[in-house]
Amino acid sequence: MADTATPAPDRAAGPKPERGYTATKDQLSRRLARVEGQVRGIERMVEDDRYCIEILTQISAVQAALDKVALGLLDDHARTCVVGAEASRQPERTEELMAAVGRLMRRG
Repeated sequence: MADTATPAPDRAAGPKPERGYTATKDQLSRRLARVEGQVRGIERMVEDDRYCIEILTQISAVQAALDKVALGLLDDHARTCVVGAEASRQPERTEELMAAVGRLMRRG
């Protein structure tokens, strides 16, 4: 059966919408590239049979780096996509934000 659902307004075809992180996109990309490098380093540590605690320490560092990225995205989202939304959409956007915060807090 074909999917007849209409795309969400933010995902509709056409020009890309501006996101809360648009102004800091380059910085965000650099941070994520660093995290990617850290993960590759952990993979090499496993391949090299490094001591477990050393690997776990590096995993903690990656998680902290991702948490920092997530916090920045949450801040940008709150300021731009929630507060900056049309008044009629603010309750929905606030609900989305709080659900995202809940998911981040439950991990682990």
